[in-house]
Amino acid sequence: MKLTPVAIGDLSLEIPIIQGGMGIGVSLSRLAGSVAKNGGMGIISCAQIGFNHPLFERSPYKANMKAIEEQYKVAKSIAKDGIVGFNIMCATFKYEKYVKRCVEVGADVIISGAGLPIHLPELVAGSKTKIAPIVSSEKAAKVLLRTWAKRYNRTADFLVIEGPEAGGHLGFKYDGIETAIEKMDNEVKKIVAVTKEYSEKFKCEIPVFFAGGVYDRSDIDHYLSLGCAGVQMATRFVVTEECDAPKAYKERYLNARKEDIKIIKSPVGMPGRAIENEFTETIKTKQIPIEKCRSCLSFDHCDRKTIPYCITEMLLNSVTKNPDCGLVFAGSNVFKINEMTTVPNLMKELSE
Repeated sequence: MKLTPVAIGDLSLEIPIIQGGMGIGVSLSRLAGSVAKNGGMGIISCAQIGFNHPLFERSPYKANMKAIEEQYKVAKSIAKDGIVGFNIMCATFKYEKYVKRCVEVGADVIISGAGLPIHLPELVAGSKTKIAPIVSSEKAAKVLLRTWAKRYNRTADFLVIEGPEAGGHLGFKYDGIETAIEKMDNEVKKIVAVTKEYSEKFKCEIPVFFAGGVYDRSDIDHYLSLGCAGVQMATRFVVTEECDAPKAYKERYLNARKEDIKIIKSPVGMPGRAIENEFTETIKTKQIPIEKCRSCLSFDHCDRKTIPYCITEMLLNSVTKNPDCGLVFAGSNVFKINEMTTVPNLMKELSE
């Protein structure tokens, strides 16, 4: 049985699979465009999106603003009529300007997490760009949807639930991740129920997508049975030919063992799931000096005097130098992957 299309406002998502945003330099135009071309939703990560631009070392912000348009144009040229959007962390320095720039270039959607995107509706006002918050609890969903309804008289176009088995930053406490895994199915049902309240209030559908540890079709079917309209997946797209990450980065995914997957502390103030390597061993006992600030995080998320390392520097190391000496985020099931594939083959496997 094939998966059925999902309506997101006036957009139609042919296959209800969102390719999660992965930065720095992992999900850019080639991957996002290819996923969208094959019926899914392709998401470009805004995290230091201009890292390859000639302006980047002198002016990261200007390079990123230029790269947003460049990457989106290329992705849409690949995607044809497919849905392409951006992932923007709320913790991003000049977050509002990044959102407005993505709207300006015509983004189909914006997905925003790493904090609650309270002001997102006003930043996309008057545009056709669809918006989705990332939440990890019923409480966060209630707070956000209630605030949007009261302050802006609108609701989310769709919603992403990020569970505790996701790669990258997690919306859970360090000591509560295992408990959250056990209780996540029940939490999903509660969040779906909350969105239904606002669907009725605004007389519209708010599709819910689950993210975090989704590996195969049986996982997709499981979350559909809990009331979700689809899923968001990231880890499995890394080992596709179309993924923008370099070969050495992809090889770390292919070689990862179950015992290599660790929870680390991120300068953002959240726990994160990554593949163990020289870098993760180093930060267990000492800080890594910050060579240069590239203004990636807002001031309330980054204190240069106390953070254990610069997250931009370590993510850049992984895609421009040596992945063993940088931060390689990955989901909990990365150890199951043992071969390269292509986006068309992966989408076919997951959808049929």
